[in-house]
Amino acid sequence: MTEPLLTTREAAALLGVSKAFLERDRWAGARIPFVRLGTRAVRYRRTDIDTYVAHRIRRSTSDV
Repeated sequence: MTEPLLTTREAAALLGVSKAFLERDRWAGARIPFVRLGTRAVRYRRTDIDTYVAHRIRRSTSDV
C-alpha cells in the first residue's frame, strides 16, 4: 500500500461535504469507491476521490 487511507470524516472534509453524504453514497451504490476493512471500518483512497472529482467536471449546467 503506497498511499494512506482516509477516514470517512477526512474524505468528507476533502470533498467539502458532510460525513452523512458519504454514508448515503455508500448505501445507495457508491459513486465514490471505498475500501471496507472488516465489518465496520471504511476508508477512502485519495486517488479514487481525485478520479471521482475529475469525472464530475462540467462546462455548463446543462451538461449531463
